[in-house]
Order: sequence, then structure tokens, then C-alpha cells
Amino acid sequence: MKTHHYIFITTVLFVILFYDQEPGLNLGILGMLYTILTFFKTNEKNRTRTFNILMATSVLSSFAFIWYGDFPSFIAVVSSLLLLGYKSRNRKMKPLFLIPVFIVNGFTSFCRVFNLDAWLPKRNIPGLWQKIMAFVLIPLVLLSAFFGIYAAGSDHFAALFTNYELDLNLWQVFCLTVLGFFIAFNYWNYAVERLIYKTHHVLDNDFQEKDKIQKATYSFLDLDAERMSGIISFLLLNILLIFFIITYNYEQFYEISKTPVQLSEETHERVGAVIMSIIMAILVIMFYFKSGFNFDSKVGIMKLLAKIWIFLNAFLVLSAGTKNYEYIVNYGFTYKRLGVFAFLLLSLIGLSLTFIKIQKKKRNAFLFNSMAWYLYGTILACSYINWGGFITSRNMERKDFVIKYHFNSINFNERALLTYADQKNDRQLRKNVLEKIKKEKSRTFLSGILYYETLKD
Repeated sequence: MKTHHYIFITTVLFVILFYDQEPGLNLGILGMLYTILTFFKTNEKNRTRTFNILMATSVLSSFAFIWYGDFPSFIAVVSSLLLLGYKSRNRKMKPLFLIPVFIVNGFTSFCRVFNLDAWLPKRNIPGLWQKIMAFVLIPLVLLSAFFGIYAAGSDHFAALFTNYELDLNLWQVFCLTVLGFFIAFNYWNYAVERLIYKTHHVLDNDFQEKDKIQKATYSFLDLDAERMSGIISFLLLNILLIFFIITYNYEQFYEISKTPVQLSEETHERVGAVIMSIIMAILVIMFYFKSGFNFDSKVGIMKLLAKIWIFLNAFLVLSAGTKNYEYIVNYGFTYKRLGVFAFLLLSLIGLSLTFIKIQKKKRNAFLFNSMAWYLYGTILACSYINWGGFITSRNMERKDFVIKYHFNSINFNERALLTYADQKNDRQLRKNVLEKIKKEKSRTFLSGILYYETLKD
């Protein structure tokens, strides 16, 4: 099939799946169909290991949306399909260019769609689509125009057709067709600007030979002065960080206990400070080890100090993680507290990649390229795992379990709440949960969420 076949087929499928429906089972089905069609459209040379992994994650993300139908699974489906379509066209393209490519295409598609020769087939002999255009579309347009003229000029003529009702919302069909075509056109027929191809090399992970030449970064600062600046900076920053770690841990573990609200606010503030510290640390290391200093034989002391700084920052992250764990032990799990662990884990990964960058003499782009994939993995983890069920099943073992909070603020925990209601013989809770399940099950088939279909009401 040609590109225009994929565009028209997926547009029709979009209208069929979403007509008079809410996002649910239909979006997951559409994601799987896009994944399968992408596989058949992709050239054999582009079906790399990365492409195959993205195929699997696209299917799993689509199933996750069928199961949960929430925002994290939606983000997982969209990001998986965009990466899959992106890699299917050019296996060497870096994922960081994905966002600008599709943003630009979203705006330029309004012009590109009228460049018919670029995406519709060129044939001298009329083919199927030409025949449909000539024998169906053009006559229908002319018929509709003259019908409007004749109906306006004769009430009796118009009355011949007004007594019939078509059980079809034409306005909804039109809007769905436009939206489905917009999505399909930008997925199957996106364009990568020449400027992106020309600047693609700036995101290479490894240095080229010309980058290994020793030269000063600034005209007013020679190599020796810049090298010494790095040594002094990292030495002072290490000393400062040691004092900060001591005071930070004293405040966290040895100060007088506070109220849960105060502890919550201080924990999040301190974790925010730790994360900002890690980001700043990575930026400083990127500044000094951006090019020639990676291959400087006289920069051994600066490398050692930078690595020590990385390990000290990692210790700071572990301290924050330990306090967050203690906070969970005392007051239970929440989405925010799990989110803190996610951010701290990403911080550790960033520090590890920074250590690898220095050790393996990688470019700064290596950090961005690698972290993009870890961020994508975090999105997948958020969408695949039932964190709401996990939070409730752990917290219900506590004496201070708050039913109202878990019923109103935690998602997909109905099975755990029913178990808790049976254990405590709480009929009101059981009734409320069953009513919620019944309401979710009342959705139409294509708008349904599979998770609730597995629960008994």
C-alpha cells in the first residue's frame, strides 16, 4: 500500500472507533492498528532492535490504555507511537528531534495537505482513486450544490426530502474525519526539515577528531587558567557539598520531630533542593568537560575532583531517599511520595551517566540522548503498573488507613477497597465501591475500561 492508502484507512478507522464514543477501548485498539500498519510500512533495513522494542512498547502501551484509560497510559501510547513512526523513517535519528519535528509538521500540515502531488499517486492512466474522484466525489459535490439551490427555490421540492431523518450526526462525523485525517496525515506523511538533517550531528554521542584539538573556550582565558579554574571550582564545591550533606542529614534525622504537615512540606522542599543541586552539578560538569578537556592529559586532578563530586551528590540523593522511605513508613504511601522516589532515581541515573561521560569521554549530547530514553522508560512504568492498587493494598494494613482519601483520590484501587470492606465488614464502603464500578461498566463497549470489566459488581 502507498502512503495515501494508510492515511485514508486510518482516518476511516478513527471515525468508526470514536463516533458517539469516549476515549477508552477504542484508543487502545487504534494504537494497536497503527503499530501493526507501521510494521508493514517500514522497510526491512529500518526494522532494527530499537524499532522492535518500540513495536513491543507501543502494543503494551495500547493495552495499558485499554486496561486503565488514564492520562499516564495516554502519554505512553502517544510517545510510543511517535517514537515508532519516527524510527521507522530513519533509524539514525536522535529521539530529541522528535518533538520539534512533529510540532513543525503539525503547523505546516495545513499547507502540505494541499500539495497533492507530494502524497497522492501520480498516474497517467486513471486508477481507483482517480475514478472515485471523477465518478463519485465530483458528482456528489455538484449534486449537493444544485440541491441547495433548488430547495431554496421550491418549498414542495424541499419537502420531498425533509420528512426523512438520518440517524447520523453529520457534524460529529465531519469533525472526527478532520481530526482523524490530521493525525493520520502527520503520522504517515510527516516531513523532516533539511535544517534538522544538517544539524543532526550536534547530538552525536562521540567526539570527532576536530573536537579533540586543545583550545581555550574563551579568548580572555587560556587553557592553563581554565584548567586551574576547574580544579579550584570542583575543590571548593566538594568542600561546600560535604558541609551541606552534614547539615542536611542533621536536619532530617536528628532534629525534633514535627507534625505530619510540617514534615511533608520540609521533605518536598528538601527533595526539590537536592534535585536542583543534582541538575546544577551536571551542568557544571558539562561546562568543563564539553570538548577538549576530555582529552587533556593534564586534567587528571580535575577529573578526580569531578568524580568525587558525583559520588557526594549520589550520597545526597540516597540520604533524601532514606528520609522519604522513613516518611512512608510513618505515614503511608501516596502518589507524591512514590513520585519523589522516581525523581531521585532519575537523578541517580543522571549522575551515573555523567560519570560514564567523563570516564568514556563522551559528548554532552550523550547525557541528553540517554536521559530521553530513561524518561520514556519512566513514562512506561507509570502507565503499566497499577500504582493506585499498590498504594491502597499497602496502606490498608495500617491502623491510620483513611478510607475517604483512598476512595476519592486514588485510582484503580476498587479491588483492594472491596477486600478492606469485607475484612472490616464496612457495608457502606462496599456499596460506594460497587456503585462506582457499576457506573464505569455502564459505558459503551468502545468507551469502556477493561480494568472495571474484570471486577464483579
